[in-house]
Amino acid sequence: MDAFNGLGVGLHNVWRLSGAQTRSISAENFTGAKGEGGKATEGTGKSCARDLGQGWKVSPSIHIEPRTTVTLAEIQGPGAIQHFWNTVHPDWWRRLVLRVYWDDEPAPSIETPLGDFFCSGWCRRCNVSSLPIAVNPAGGFNSYWEMPFRRSARITLENLWDEVCRGYYYQITYAVTGVPDDAAYLHAQWRRSNPLPYGSVHTLLDGVRGQGHYVGTYLAWGVHNNGWWGEG
Repeated sequence: MDAFNGLGVGLHNVWRLSGAQTRSISAENFTGAKGEGGKATEGTGKSCARDLGQGWKVSPSIHIEPRTTVTLAEIQGPGAIQHFWNTVHPDWWRRLVLRVYWDDEPAPSIETPLGDFFCSGWCRRCNVSSLPIAVNPAGGFNSYWEMPFRRSARITLENLWDEVCRGYYYQITYAVTGVPDDAAYLHAQWRRSNPLPYGSVHTLLDGVRGQGHYVGTYLAWGVHNNGWWGEG
């Protein structure tokens, strides 16, 4: 039997051991380097942690300047992102654009407003309980999509607004391990028709080529006229 690479873990195979190494990137450890978490001496929590010092969430979050893009993670492969947690005030869910690049590609495979990727398109919190996406009662976003890559992964966040985004909290957990030849890359795109002309069609997906799996669509539907609520 081939050695287990630590991916696709569930109750059916949690008993299997692997050589995969787990790493975590956050505002406390921007690189995910082993043993480097909790060592920050500067950060958004420095004032609150002034009597506690290093190791006590001195840098729990980041601020994002107006009209700028920050890199949340740059990871060398092979490996797979297994959990992405983040939280920020709901006002920013459509003002921040999430992009993910696999294997040094020039254009992102994932490009969508932050809230829409986490099934929260109206900048209003709604509980989501599913295997790939969970939105908690206090507003924490969780993605459990397992996202393999071979050479590298890069995750960025762009602030489209003319104000500073204060207090963006995040943690990206990934495994450094071998990736099988038949592993596919996760893709996600955002489309909007506002308003959608009467009798017109809003296209969810087209132009896709190659082998893969369609894993679903999150749809945020708003109605601009009276008498119908978009049911059915």
